[in-house]
Parts: sequence; C-alpha cells; structure tokens
Amino acid sequence: MALERLQKILARAGVASRRKAEALIAAGRVRVDGKAVTELGTRCDARRAKVEVDGKRLMPEPLVYGVLHKPRGVVSTLSDPEGRETVSALLRTVGARVVPVGRLDYHTSGTLLFSNDGDFTLTLSHPRKRVPRVYVAKVRGIVGDAGLAHFAESIDVEGRATQPATVRRLRTEGDKTWLEITLREGRNRQVHRLGDKAGHTVLRLVRVAQAGVTHEGLRPGQWRLLGTEELGRLKQQYGVPVRVHGSAPLLAGETKKGARAAQPYSRETKGGARDDARKRSSAQARGAARARGTAKTHGAAKTHGAAKARGAFKARGRP
Repeated sequence: MALERLQKILARAGVASRRKAEALIAAGRVRVDGKAVTELGTRCDARRAKVEVDGKRLMPEPLVYGVLHKPRGVVSTLSDPEGRETVSALLRTVGARVVPVGRLDYHTSGTLLFSNDGDFTLTLSHPRKRVPRVYVAKVRGIVGDAGLAHFAESIDVEGRATQPATVRRLRTEGDKTWLEITLREGRNRQVHRLGDKAGHTVLRLVRVAQAGVTHEGLRPGQWRLLGTEELGRLKQQYGVPVRVHGSAPLLAGETKKGARAAQPYSRETKGGARDDARKRSSAQARGAARARGTAKTHGAAKTHGAAKARGAFKARGRP
C-alpha cells in the first residue's frame, strides 16, 4: 500500500497548498472513509481510501511536469499582494493546480519549471541537490579574468554563504560584457549581488536552463509539458519524478485535453483557427455526401437484385 500524508494528497488533488490543507484537516473538514480526521500527519492510500473535503470526494489530478518561459515583469508566485501579474495567470490552461519549481526575480526572464508533484518541486529546488541553473547576464563594463573570479566567489546572502558559481565570458559589445553564470542553488538576487561585488552592474538577466531543461522554442508567456526523455533524465539524475509517463512531449499551445497553452493573441492565430474550422466543415460535408451516395447505390443494388429474383421465380412457374 502507498501510504501518503493526507495534506499531500489534498495538495496533489488541487484542493489547496499543503499549508492550507493542514488548516482544513485541523478544522475537521476532511474525512477519510467516512470518519473525520483532525490529526496532522495522518496517512492513507489515496487509491483505495475515500477522501472527502466538506462532503465532496476528491478525484486526484494527474501529475503534471512542464516548463514556462517566464517573461520579465511577472511574479513567480501564485498570488501577489501588490496586484502584479503572476505565473499562475500564465498557467491557467494547464488543467491542474501547478506551482513553480523555485523562483525567478521579477525582472528576470527565462526557464521556470512547474509541477503539481510536491516531491518533484521540493527536490529540484533544494540546495543539497545542487541542481544547475544557467543564466546569461549582460553586465556593465569589460569583465577581465579578475572580474570573472569575483563573479565565481561565494558571497553572504541573508546570513548564509552561497555556493561558488561557475562563470565564463561569452562576448564583449562596446562597454558591455555577456557572461554565462551557473548557480547550484537559488538564492535571492544572487547574480545581481555578485555583479555589485565585482563592480559590474547586471543590466539584463535571463535563465536559459534549469536542471538541464530549457525554454527553447517558447515565446515569453508560453509553456509546454516535459517529454519522456526529459523526465527520464531528471529521474536518473535526481530521483524524481518517481514514475515517468510514456506520452510524447506536448508543444506550446497544447495540453492533454486539447486546451491551448498561454500564448500571445494574434489575428493570424484567430484567422488560422477559422480556416481550420472551414476545412473541417468541408471535409465533414464531403464525407456525408459520400455516405449518402453509397447508401443510394446500395439501395439501388438491393432493388435490382430483388427484381431479378422475382423474374427467376416467375420463369420457373412459381407464384
């Protein structure tokens, strides 16, 4: 039997976050096999037990794993007290209650994994796993070898030393330098802090990969589900997800239910949808016409055959 904590089951079913799920349990609003449960940490088998919240039975959501191209000016949380746009608005069409794996700063764009699998999210965001996060930074000034060494240093963030970064120079444009910086933990504004210490202000920052997954092919605001090969590699390297689904990766604009992923609206998209609808309608009409023609032909053949049979009976002198 696969016993799991009740708050984890509620979170995976999309009812609430684990913390809010604990509040539901403590308030006596959750029942397991008809009995109210108020003790946190209670475990059960979600596949066999009847779990209810406020009298409604839970239907666990399928596990979802995907990557979003987070735009600049979007908050990497599910809600924001300042009313700014959040990634949850971009992920509404996923069809499940998903959360981001770690965070990206408000002004930083790029790769952001998401899932409704709590173990997946926790594992890939934990510093002990040393999951690589690769950034491309545009900084002010010409960064020499000494500057590269400063960017690679361990610094203090909120009273704790960071793990050293891996840095290499990509190119120089005038008085600006482009760097590739790989971090093994996600600390608050770590790249910007490194730039300030090195004396090279970070002007632009993009995360191009997270745990080896990239947002290549996705425009800002678009997302896609991870494919079997990507999930298999993550499982091999980090042990999650526990089970790898066998479906092919879905492209931006698709989901298993056929819903469209978040993407910029355009007249071309709308016009293309109308053209597709016309083509489907025409194909259906042609199919119906062929079906009617086949039915008529079949009916005529049956009538002709019956007439020949009657003629044969009369020739033999039968009524």
